[in-house]
Amino acid sequence: MAEGTPTQAMDFDQIHTFLEIVRLKSFSKAAQTCYRTQPAISAQIRQMEHELKAELFERFGSRISLTTAGKLFAQYAEQMMDIRRQAQYALNELETTPRGELVIAANEATCIYVLPSVFAEYKEQFPGVQLQVNRSYGSRVVEAVMENVADFGLTQLPVAEKRVQIVDIYRDEIHCVLPAGHPLAASERISCEDLIPYSLLLPQTGMTRSRLNGWFERVEDDIRISMELDSTETMKRFVKAGLGICFLAASNCVEDVEAGTLVTRPLSPEPMIRKLGLIYRKDKALSKAALGFIQVILAHFGSVSGSARVSPPPSE
Repeated sequence: MAEGTPTQAMDFDQIHTFLEIVRLKSFSKAAQTCYRTQPAISAQIRQMEHELKAELFERFGSRISLTTAGKLFAQYAEQMMDIRRQAQYALNELETTPRGELVIAANEATCIYVLPSVFAEYKEQFPGVQLQVNRSYGSRVVEAVMENVADFGLTQLPVAEKRVQIVDIYRDEIHCVLPAGHPLAASERISCEDLIPYSLLLPQTGMTRSRLNGWFERVEDDIRISMELDSTETMKRFVKAGLGICFLAASNCVEDVEAGTLVTRPLSPEPMIRKLGLIYRKDKALSKAALGFIQVILAHFGSVSGSARVSPPPSE
C-alpha cells in the first residue's frame, strides 16, 4: 500500500471475520458464514495485518495455521468480542431494568416537602436507580443543570434560560405565616399595610423575595425587616419563637398548621401564586431512568394539583 494512503481502522466486523477463519480453519468456509466472497475476507485480513504490522496466518497451499502473533491476537480478539457482547447485554438490560444514578438539584423546601413522596414513588418503579439531591438555591439550580452537575432541577418559574426544557408541575400560594394566637390570625386576607406594626422575616434572595419587594413597594419605608434568612425551616422556627412574620408556600406549612403551631393567611389584594417547574437540558439524551422520572413526577403532581404540563421557555 502506498505511503499516505488512508486505511480504515480495525472494527468488530473484521475481528469477527478473523475469529471465524480461526474457528473454521478455512478462508472459504469463513466467507460463507460471513456472507462475503473469499477475496473480500482475504482483503480484510490483509488490512488487519497491515494495521497490526504482523502476519496472522501461515498459508500452506489450501491449509492455514496461526502464526505466533496470530495466536496472541486471537486471545485478545476473543476478549474484545466478549466485552462487546457484555456491553450489548448491559445496554439491553438497561432498557428493561434501568440502573445508574439521577441527580436532582433543588432548594431546601423542595427537598423536604416535594421530593420525598416523589422519590418514594420513583423507587417503587425503578429500584435499580440511585437518586441523589444537590441542594441548591435560586439560579444555582439552573446552573447545576446547565453545567451537567444535575440531571434535573426543581425550581420556581419562570426560568429565563432558553436551553432548558420546562415541565410546569405544580403551583401553590405564598401565604403570610403567623405564630398561633397572633392578632392577624383572625384576618381572612392580609395586606401589606396590615404588617407595618410587625417585625418581618424575609428570604435573603430569590424569586419570592423579588415578588415580596414589589408587594411591599407602597409601604417599603414603613415596614420593619427584622432578619433576612435563607432557610424555610429556620423561618418557621423563628416565627414560632415570636421573632417575626414570614412568607412561605402554604404547602410548606401544612403539618405546622395542623399541629396548631402556625397560622397561614393569603395575601391581599391578589393571591401570590408560586409555580414550581422541573427543568432539564434540551440537548441532553434522556435515559429510560430519566424519562421514568419525568413520568413519575407528572403523574404525582397531576394527581395532586392537576396542573402538570410541559411548556416552552419564556420568550425574550
